[in-house]
Amino acid sequence: MKNKKKEVWVGVEQLTNDPAFQKASNDEFNEVIYFDKIADTRIMETPANRRDFLKVLGFGMGTAVMAAGCDIPVKKAIPYVMKPDSIVPGIASYYASSFVQGGDYCAVLVKTREGRPIKIEGNSFSKVTKGGTSARAQASVLSLYDTSRFDGPVAADGTAMTWVDLDKAISGKLTANATIKIISHTNLSPSSKQAMADFAAKYPNTEIVMYDPVSSSAMLQANQQCFGQQVVPDYHFDKARMIVSFDADFLGTWISPIEYAGDYIKNRKIDDVTKASMSRHIQVESHMSLTGSNADNRILVKPSEQGAAILALYNEVAKATGGSTVSGPALSADKAAKIVKVAKELVGNRTRALVVSGSNNTGEQVLINAINDMLGSYGNTITFENASLQRQGMDSSVRSLVKAMNSGSVNAIFVMDGANPAYDLPDSQAFVTGLAKVGLKVSFSGTPNETCSLCDYVAPTHHFLESWGDAAPKRGHYSLMQPTINPIFAAVGREGTRQAEESLLRWASSDKLNTTADQPYMEYVKAYWEANMFPAQSRFSTFQDYWDSTLHDGIFEVEQTTIQVAFSGDVNAAAAKVRKPSGSELEISFFETVNMGGGVYANNPWLQEMPDPVTRCVWGNNLTIPVKWDGGNEFTAFKGLNPMEIYSEADKVEVQVGEVKQLTSVIRQFGQMEGTVGLAIGYGRKNTGKVGRALGQQVGVDVYPWLSVDADGNTQYFAANVSVSDKVETDKEFACVQYHHTMGVTTRDENGEVMKDKETGKDFNVDEKTVMTLGSGFQGGLTERSIIYQSHLNELPELVKHIHHKREEAEHLNSKSLYPYEEYKENFYSQGHHWEMHIDLNGCIGCGACQVACVAENNVPVVGKHEVHRHHEMSWIRIDRYYYGDYENPNVVYQPMMCQHCDNAPCENVCPVAATNHSSEGLNQMAYNRCIGTRYCANNCPYKVRRFNWLDYTTADLFPINEPSAMKEELPFGADNLTRMVLNPDVTVRSRGVIEKCSFCVQRIQEGKLSAKKEGRALRDSEVKSACQTACPTGAIQFGDGNNKESELSKKMDNPLNYYVLEEINVRPSIAYKARINNRNEELDA
Repeated sequence: MKNKKKEVWVGVEQLTNDPAFQKASNDEFNEVIYFDKIADTRIMETPANRRDFLKVLGFGMGTAVMAAGCDIPVKKAIPYVMKPDSIVPGIASYYASSFVQGGDYCAVLVKTREGRPIKIEGNSFSKVTKGGTSARAQASVLSLYDTSRFDGPVAADGTAMTWVDLDKAISGKLTANATIKIISHTNLSPSSKQAMADFAAKYPNTEIVMYDPVSSSAMLQANQQCFGQQVVPDYHFDKARMIVSFDADFLGTWISPIEYAGDYIKNRKIDDVTKASMSRHIQVESHMSLTGSNADNRILVKPSEQGAAILALYNEVAKATGGSTVSGPALSADKAAKIVKVAKELVGNRTRALVVSGSNNTGEQVLINAINDMLGSYGNTITFENASLQRQGMDSSVRSLVKAMNSGSVNAIFVMDGANPAYDLPDSQAFVTGLAKVGLKVSFSGTPNETCSLCDYVAPTHHFLESWGDAAPKRGHYSLMQPTINPIFAAVGREGTRQAEESLLRWASSDKLNTTADQPYMEYVKAYWEANMFPAQSRFSTFQDYWDSTLHDGIFEVEQTTIQVAFSGDVNAAAAKVRKPSGSELEISFFETVNMGGGVYANNPWLQEMPDPVTRCVWGNNLTIPVKWDGGNEFTAFKGLNPMEIYSEADKVEVQVGEVKQLTSVIRQFGQMEGTVGLAIGYGRKNTGKVGRALGQQVGVDVYPWLSVDADGNTQYFAANVSVSDKVETDKEFACVQYHHTMGVTTRDENGEVMKDKETGKDFNVDEKTVMTLGSGFQGGLTERSIIYQSHLNELPELVKHIHHKREEAEHLNSKSLYPYEEYKENFYSQGHHWEMHIDLNGCIGCGACQVACVAENNVPVVGKHEVHRHHEMSWIRIDRYYYGDYENPNVVYQPMMCQHCDNAPCENVCPVAATNHSSEGLNQMAYNRCIGTRYCANNCPYKVRRFNWLDYTTADLFPINEPSAMKEELPFGADNLTRMVLNPDVTVRSRGVIEKCSFCVQRIQEGKLSAKKEGRALRDSEVKSACQTACPTGAIQFGDGNNKESELSKKMDNPLNYYVLEEINVRPSIAYKARINNRNEELDA
């Protein structure tokens, strides 16, 4: 396979110079205008008489007259009558807390304004998440204001109940000898587990069953067999020089991705080009995962071949280290040869190597442990002192529960919030059948789901931002959870929610719960910490001082004693259990995405509208199919399917696994192994809120019915003998942002003619020329665009020279300007502050945390699938995904792209009303109330980062509405008063007809200035941080004052690997990017 080292591309249409791509590249606005639909030829040719014409005309005039006679609703700002002492209007308060959803964990600081939580920040005191966040954590604040939440207890028939009536009903049905099951996802809370234990003290036949939709139970079983510890060990990616991952998406969704991403990136950044070194990362998988897209090399194997690949690596490492080999299924010769090379590198990095696997096969996990043992990883890159507790679910336990339910031996079942076994189990129908045989069924879910609709009662628990609690994500690491707002529904006169643990304790009549207290469960948590945590420290002499300090910091850590482990696994028995290659023509892998998880986030519109980092699709899952290159100019997809991402249309096919058939859209995916397809889990919810079922339609396809269970009772996330039909129909509402807002990359000149190669005189050919350097249009005669710079670690000197050469070329061209930059920069921008940003492309893993953080901070509206389909998405940050290297197995680079705040901004001088202008501190500013919506600025922006409000997405000037419009648009997701509580009052809510874009978080800049002024001092370095910077788990973004030469930003700006996107067009952007460097083992390409 020919390896394209320099070429960078975004998709098939670009590589083939498809006319649709050329059109998308040249069209400034690719939006579909409704008038164009009205003026359709078929409509225009339809015979209409004079009477019909007058009817339409009269209707239009009548509508205009009625609209003119309507009064705009009066909106009042009402001050406090009695202001709470803890609230200063206009000043934010921060509370340390913990984001916990099953095994998902993040130590957070919650920003509140006037008593409303509006933003999540990372807690830098945590040694687990280290101040980083994820897209899920960032979006969690919106779920607090979900209009689908239950506002009080509900009976099976939907009748609202009081808590008094519910308590009587449930207590009356519980008997001392009842067989009770409490089912949940992984529970990280020590106090919650104690509450369940206290409940079990009253009802001794109580069992707690934990499971996870995406399970690691095989790893827990393997670690129990090998080390006597049923936990996930503590992986130290920061200490590893050689990382091999077998289908473990540790940067995206596996175990503790925030923690792992921060550690992983420490050995991937290059701060000194003269002493450059990097770890090497090899990913073995079939579909392109987020972690795989960041790897140096990917070895493609089918899902059923993962076991054979692990076994092959074990045998090669055993040969090199004097261990004994084992027999088992074998790989093909070419794949086995690659494993031999990988093993050689691993052995060469003994004690600094790390091998991980996302497999849910016990035998394969035992072999992974054996490999790490032979490499000396235990005690170095893997330890057990601070073992992770973020995956505790056991698949075998929930299987036993389902059997017991179907046998009729379960008297009562309590389903904790988040758990949804009627949806997220592979044998969910068996669970549903068994649930009907249980006498008492209670759900603690705060929002509708498939399970609570089958229960006798719903006792809705608080949102985590309304709750007291704690979390222990790792041994010795504890964090508190505290309410940042009073329970919302009780505060407005409804029955309200109640913490699930408090309900259990009340039903057990526990004497440990003080029901007369104002906050009974808070007192319970305090008592638990006083008895269990306080004695483990010596800093504070009184518990109240300790409690106040820990509540303020949010974190409490206890040093653990060293644990020495010795491997005692049976590798021969393990080899007999590994997966055998199926030999089937087509296999499918099921994977978790960074936004949807296992499906619990389906009703969060911020996450639904966040593009998947790899496929770039929103609002649904799509079947990823491989792309095959013929060595010339042809790219063929599986079965000839041809989704047109540019036109936002996709082929729909019928997929059959076993007896289950479902219809789904397809998308071509570079890096998808031939003979395999992929589909994300967590979609296809049938009972959820208005977002999870937009306009009553199911969002995506539910893949849980396709999952299977192995002999050890562990869920398997792949299937063989898959059948995929030919094209059935076209998905006209396909929403993929891959080609939205392109930066003019095309092989056509300004006249639409194909550009010629100056040397040969022939048309440009993708097989001969660098696609990303064929830009035209904005820069006139220039033919190269500096968008992405990437290089191998060994070629750093050449890259530095190339960047320097291109900068000299750009400076030479730009020196001809009528307005010399250096002259006016000295006059206008050398004094005071000049706000700039630095983005390290090696640090950006594409996780999307910055994107969601920006939405939360800046009131960016959600527009819905149909509007995204029409190219109307509003996100101020887009994370462009580019490929380079081998066409069928490429490397990937992610590039966050937002307003570049150019000092010579072309958008500013074309605005006829001066709505966009430049500040003295280098900010490209928007005056929303001046904007008249000409969109000239967006037309003139070379980076395509300006967004136009085609509709009133946040009802800033709409009348209250409760139903979708006649045009069948989705109801704006911010249309109700509850959801609007999440809005940041420091940022203007934009209305229809207004352009918006990244502001460099000017409200944060102003806040920092005012704080410094009040204290009579200058701004400190890094005192002002943008929302995207604080959200990033890898520290890829640095924001600051470029005029402060001692600042952290200025130090990063001096790196010779830095470049500016489209530097040659002389717009003088304020954002510098550091080139992407990889450490690819080119021997694996052979």
